[in-house]
Amino acid sequence: MTSLYWKSFASACLCVTLSHPAWSAGGIEIPGYAPATGVERSYRVQKATETDMSFWFDKPGASAMTMRGAFRQRMTVLSRDEDGMRVRWSLSADLPEGMAGLADSYQMNLLYRNSLTAYGTASLELGTDLNGNPRDLSGVDQIVAHMRAIAASGPGGVPAAPQSGVYDIIAKLEANPLQIVAALVPEAQLLATGQSYQAETMEIGQASATSRDEDYDGVSVPVTSTWTLKSTDATARTATLSLSEEADAAAFSQSQQPAIANLMSGFAERAKNLTADQLASVKRASKNRSVELVVSLNDGSTLEASEIVTVEAGGTRLRTYTHIEREDMPASLPLPAVLTAKDLQTPDLHIDPLPSAKAGPGILDELSTPPAPPKASQTVTPDNDGPKAIAPVSLEVKSAKVVSALTSFGSELDIMLTPESAAKFQDFTQAAVGEITQVLINDKVVIEPRILTPIPGGHIVINGEQDPKLLKVMAEQLALPGAKIVVRLRP
Repeated sequence: MTSLYWKSFASACLCVTLSHPAWSAGGIEIPGYAPATGVERSYRVQKATETDMSFWFDKPGASAMTMRGAFRQRMTVLSRDEDGMRVRWSLSADLPEGMAGLADSYQMNLLYRNSLTAYGTASLELGTDLNGNPRDLSGVDQIVAHMRAIAASGPGGVPAAPQSGVYDIIAKLEANPLQIVAALVPEAQLLATGQSYQAETMEIGQASATSRDEDYDGVSVPVTSTWTLKSTDATARTATLSLSEEADAAAFSQSQQPAIANLMSGFAERAKNLTADQLASVKRASKNRSVELVVSLNDGSTLEASEIVTVEAGGTRLRTYTHIEREDMPASLPLPAVLTAKDLQTPDLHIDPLPSAKAGPGILDELSTPPAPPKASQTVTPDNDGPKAIAPVSLEVKSAKVVSALTSFGSELDIMLTPESAAKFQDFTQAAVGEITQVLINDKVVIEPRILTPIPGGHIVINGEQDPKLLKVMAEQLALPGAKIVVRLRP
């Protein structure tokens, strides 16, 4: 890949309140959501992301990477009235016992631990509607104060500068505290998808469709949702529902054209040799979501949920998996193979624990979104002559602009170097294969990628879908005459 990525959408959470369709008379009645108050429920949560960009590489599968995580979260409904509920989530980054594979294959857990440290909390108290959809968060002032303290201490005791964008992130969270919920406990939204405050009657096998519009960078994309009652279990007192969602192919493809063009520019030589059919395929995009939900026929609560979201665009595919099961109930939905595999091709990430007293702005930028997988797989041979001595390079910027991200639906900072600096950057990355590097803008480290292959073309992408304001600040800084970035080995 001819670009460096900061983060990806580790987990793809659409915080949209889905309304249930009106089901026909007769059939099976699913009760309204009426959870017991004061009872703590434990949920086992498994997640994974698969990124495949093998279309752009000579060796198929060379860039297919998987990242996963496994968690045990606890939820208690504190109170409930005619207006809504108060719910407490107790959060943990610890890996549950009995998980498949080596502990270091669960990289999301390490990133999530740093997120909890950055926010300064291991629990959230939410206000929800009667379906369980989050609508407000208690203790926002304390969380924000903790994050301001982190920004004030900065790396090595140096406070974050106002123009660094850290305080823009904090202001954004103050304006919309539900972004904290989406970052730390997206499970709440997925569970609420299968719950309704009022009883509904459904017929097995009968599908009911609804539609809505979603905005992607100014393009309105129709999304069709189809609900089906698949089966019921009289003994377990459960019903299994399916939800299938698909974005309109033409509108979604239109919304992704700027990002696809950006990707193709990074593979300019390969793009020139594409056949007409390949080019047409690259310019198509699609997005679909498949959810299965096991709902209690006693109290209308979601006992188990399995979600797969697939996005294909520009010859790439990003697929996210989420599986939630309540531990006091037997599981009935099959687990995707990626969640149980003992051997995975995982990205080579360096994830240091974040000290709670000395957190720098970098973790605030990351929030809870995991870095994107490296774009190619390569075995690095240790240097028997000791550490490499590679001088930092100062690179002149030809252009810098914020564009739509291809696989995460956020924004990216697209940096193009001058031809002379592009050559210097390629020489640097060729010498630094296998090394962890740093990219600095205005003497501040913005990403720390490990170089797996030489990077030609002078094209660098910094992905930060959760904070386009920060990317805009960087773009404005790099648009100034004589703007430069520095790339060096991590000290």
